[in-house]
Amino acid sequence: MSHQIATFAGGCFWCTEAVFNELIGIHHVESGYIGGTVENPSYEAVCTGRTGHAEAVRITFDPAVISYAELLDIFFHTHDPTTLNRQGGDIGTQYRSAIFPHNAIQHGEAQAAIARNQASWDAPIVTTIEPDAPWYRAEDYHQRYFENNGTKNGYCVAVVGPKLAKFRKSYAARLKRA
Repeated sequence: MSHQIATFAGGCFWCTEAVFNELIGIHHVESGYIGGTVENPSYEAVCTGRTGHAEAVRITFDPAVISYAELLDIFFHTHDPTTLNRQGGDIGTQYRSAIFPHNAIQHGEAQAAIARNQASWDAPIVTTIEPDAPWYRAEDYHQRYFENNGTKNGYCVAVVGPKLAKFRKSYAARLKRA
């Protein structure tokens, strides 16, 4: 079985991870940090906005089941790619919308996805395509955060839960538990 990697930043990684964990063809989703200048950043350091990192997810997927283009379309439909350095109440460069392609093919597909998805938005998409960079896995307690804290954490109840419910309705046929 051949797997590929996709890396996306779409605001808080708790939301993004919860969405991609539900899809058929996804083998693993890891929350982490990418695109900054500090080695081995902590969550607290990234939250200051001074490290340059984005909260992101690294997705291991089977392209025979779900394509990179499909992942990009889901990415664009499950966060607001038109707000610069923010998602809802989360503000700062660490919450930017960004794609980190792992090769030239993914880079071209990212460009095509931005053009293809622009029609779904009234404002211009501001998602950046950034060079692949060192990946730093987030602390253990961030992994599968919604799955482990969905009913206990106020942010999860108010933000992640409703986003995931909307996603499930739109992508029911693509879910592992459809």
